[in-house]
Amino acid sequence: MARVTVEDCVERIPNRFELVMMAAQRSRELSVGGELTVDRDNDKNPVVALREIADQTIPIPELEEELILSMQRHGDTDDPEEEAEELLAMEEELAASAEAELAALAAGAVVVPAEEPAAEKDDKAEE
Repeated sequence: MARVTVEDCVERIPNRFELVMMAAQRSRELSVGGELTVDRDNDKNPVVALREIADQTIPIPELEEELILSMQRHGDTDDPEEEAEELLAMEEELAASAEAELAALAAGAVVVPAEEPAAEKDDKAEE
């Protein structure tokens, strides 16, 4: 049973390590309620997964993509538009403060630098 199934699978996925990874991913999908594409025949999920791969009843590229996604620990959650909006807001804030300082200097006022954060003061004191 398993030897014939694996030999059939190796024709579809030549790399045995990749085959094991794909079959394990499909087996996990079946264990959480994935729909069978072959008869179970009283077989366990890993054997059913191998039979599905051998019979080409599941799309290998989709299975590979699901495997990759399941192995990722940190997905790319950055939103480029949100980041651009934050940068634009910071730029506008800096421009407004620079304009205020220039206006104060033009009026003859003495501009005192803003209070430094405590961590920066400690670093300068150590030097």
